[in-house]
Amino acid sequence: MSQEQFQENDSSVSLDGSDQFAVRQAKLDQLREAGQDPYRSNWAQTHTSGEALELLSEDAEEGPEVSVAGRIVAFRLMGKASFLKIIDRDGKIQSYVRKDEIGEEEYARFKKLDLGDFIGIRGPLFRTKTGEVTIRAKEYGLVSKALRPLPEKWHGLTDNDQIYRQRYLDLIVNEESRKRFQDRSRVIREIREFFWERGFLEVETPMLQAVSGGAAARPFRTHFNALDCDFNLRIALELHLKRLLVGGFDRVFEVGRVFRNEGLSRRHNPEFTMLEAYQAYTDYRGMMELTRSLIQQVAEKALGKLQMEREEGDPIDLSGEWREVKYKDLILEAVGRDDWFELPKERKLEKTKDLGIEVDPELEDFEVTNDVFEKVIEQTLIQPTFVTHIPRELCPLAKITEDDESTIDVFELCINGQEIAPAYSEQNDPFVQREAFMRQVGEETQELDDDFLLALEHGMPPAGGMGLGIDRLVIFLTGASNIRDTILFPTLRPSTEGA
Repeated sequence: MSQEQFQENDSSVSLDGSDQFAVRQAKLDQLREAGQDPYRSNWAQTHTSGEALELLSEDAEEGPEVSVAGRIVAFRLMGKASFLKIIDRDGKIQSYVRKDEIGEEEYARFKKLDLGDFIGIRGPLFRTKTGEVTIRAKEYGLVSKALRPLPEKWHGLTDNDQIYRQRYLDLIVNEESRKRFQDRSRVIREIREFFWERGFLEVETPMLQAVSGGAAARPFRTHFNALDCDFNLRIALELHLKRLLVGGFDRVFEVGRVFRNEGLSRRHNPEFTMLEAYQAYTDYRGMMELTRSLIQQVAEKALGKLQMEREEGDPIDLSGEWREVKYKDLILEAVGRDDWFELPKERKLEKTKDLGIEVDPELEDFEVTNDVFEKVIEQTLIQPTFVTHIPRELCPLAKITEDDESTIDVFELCINGQEIAPAYSEQNDPFVQREAFMRQVGEETQELDDDFLLALEHGMPPAGGMGLGIDRLVIFLTGASNIRDTILFPTLRPSTEGA
């Protein structure tokens, strides 16, 4: 029986929100007056819907008895028998309920159930004439009454604000959304598996930090009453993880939340999930192999494919070796002249107008160039591309390139038109590191972390480090169009409306 053949069993469907609530509240009161518990503490569940469906082979007409539980999402009520569908974590399964099987009194109560109610069903499996695996109910039980109806009569939830504010409704009615977050969970699990297989130690570092380091970003600040001092929510994981390299943990990684008190956009949320990994006795090229292998393994094991479809254009191909190109070469190609890096800032600003982008004239010279990269070049990098040797001013924590002191041994992995993962050869010279920090502190783009410098003076082995934005990774792996679609509860302005 198809989804379209089912009808809603909700006597309040034509009523407004408050009236619908009142009708369901009345049903709840009737149940309690009859001595029934509309909010049970459990149900003896033996199978999920997915496990139950697998028990009946394609050529079998009948199967074993199962006990499942879930939310009612569809009804087809008839005189002496009814069909319904419930949904659980695996998906949907159909049940057939007959009056002569469960008894007249129970069947009368059954017909008063509403869409959205949680019920348990026990009975043998069989296959309908249309071939659908179904439970022939011998017993059912209301386990949790829903006082509010599902949105839009189960036709779906399309209002973006409601999707993000009431994610629980989105997960109930939008199969695509539910699958995306299940895929996200599998992606994170496979990330951990990858690093464990390579001998990395998973660690946890402080979210509350006296000094924010590891990135040039504005932190969220809070006051710690017990110590009577201010702390920041971390903006990166890096500096504490590298302290562990000093301490002798040669391979460490962390999957954790970071917080940046900056803007909101399709690609930015003020709190997001980062993976950072550090490996001693390697460099940015070692991180290049690690990052490519990580993403390929995660895509293949979590999603079962290396070709990611796009709404427009060719699919993203994650297989094989990935393109590698220098930052400077991309800039020269985009601006169409070989002397770009020798030009004064004023001439560069003139050229940016020809490129059709707006650039703040107050930016530093290297920032003007980076605006060209971010606004003109990055969006064109659809297939996996390692952009290497970026200007040294953009990152104070990386090794300076031996044959070009204006760049650092870095790559930025770009996929689907956005940066996914930066990585570099870590700076382990405490004098060079202090100088770079002091320069950024003077520009007010970074706080000076004296404790990290003290740790570095005790000696840190050569190492490669990598950071990967998990939300952005999930965007292109699942085809999401917005970072909010990959975060269960994205940051929103508090609502002024009631429930």
